[in-house]
Amino acid sequence: MIQDRKLIEIALLFFKLGCIAFGGPAAHIAMMEDEIVTKRKWMTQEHFMDLIGITNLIPGPNSTEMVMHCGRDRAGWKGLFVAGISFIFPAVVITGIFAWLYQKYGELPAVEPFIYGIKPAVIVIIIMAGYRLGKKAIKNIQLAILGIVVVLLSLIGGINQIVILLGSGMIGVIFFFIKNKKEGLLTILPFSYLKLFDVTGISNSGIFLTFLKIGSILYGSGYVLFAFLDTELVSMGWLTRQELLDAVAVGQLTPGPVLSTATFIGWQINDIQGALLATLGIFLPSFLFVMILTPIIPKLQKSKKIRAFLDAVNVGAVALIVAVCIQMGKETLTDWRAICIAIISIAIVIVFKKVNSLYIVIGGALIGYVLHYF
Repeated sequence: MIQDRKLIEIALLFFKLGCIAFGGPAAHIAMMEDEIVTKRKWMTQEHFMDLIGITNLIPGPNSTEMVMHCGRDRAGWKGLFVAGISFIFPAVVITGIFAWLYQKYGELPAVEPFIYGIKPAVIVIIIMAGYRLGKKAIKNIQLAILGIVVVLLSLIGGINQIVILLGSGMIGVIFFFIKNKKEGLLTILPFSYLKLFDVTGISNSGIFLTFLKIGSILYGSGYVLFAFLDTELVSMGWLTRQELLDAVAVGQLTPGPVLSTATFIGWQINDIQGALLATLGIFLPSFLFVMILTPIIPKLQKSKKIRAFLDAVNVGAVALIVAVCIQMGKETLTDWRAICIAIISIAIVIVFKKVNSLYIVIGGALIGYVLHYF
């Protein structure tokens, strides 16, 4: 009975987040931290940070894998699947509707006025989560310096996120050995990129295997996903570049994981069958990675050497969130309307410390819709 209640809680929470989580992985994780750690206290801040650090080191959509980890922690293996499916489902349905409309009418619905107001509100949500996570992650002056360096490297650009995080972890291990000279050396195996499949020809199996490959080796942000799609689909003639650009737009317009873009693209290639197979292919590896990783997390956390590695990776992950926030701010806060929405959102968060992220998102959308026409 208790287990069933937990599963219902998980389903409702992550379905809600799947409906309102605009702004990419940083925003999704910010909302999760607020709901799971601050409000519901399902886990400690430190454990949440460890999950962020570990999730950043495996392929796949970070926020979706974080959802699965949180579901597993709360209600076992059933919780993993219920959380993941509940979070993915709204994005897939919304993207599927966009895909059908696009195929039928050749253009996307006009929802830009609402998105205009959501973006500044989401930035505020990320700022608050970054602040809370940073307070817990930065345990000493060395980690504080490391965080500043990672923010600067991220803003400069040109360095892969996984390289930054692994580099942060290595530096953390070096700090550990400097403090504990008697300890033995720790070997950390680098991640390898494997070319899993070569798929030619448009077929249902081809669609599934192509997106399975992408889901198995994808690191980084949604923009990395679009680079993969350009290589795998446009160059193969499965998709036009304009359709890919429109798919990018859908990824920005819809809440939830940006990998739901696969639903849109699959639909353009082979209607609803293509949409379902592309969606299954791109998300399936995440479920498998989390299932394999989950049992070893407690053992990793008990090792002092791995603890030093994770502490540094956690700081790197928070620094990446800060960098994303700065970049989003530069792109979004470009006029008085967006700045006004951001200031109102900050004021609401400061005055009403436990305000639900849903209200901030909805409020930003409504204010954005009004101000967009001024």
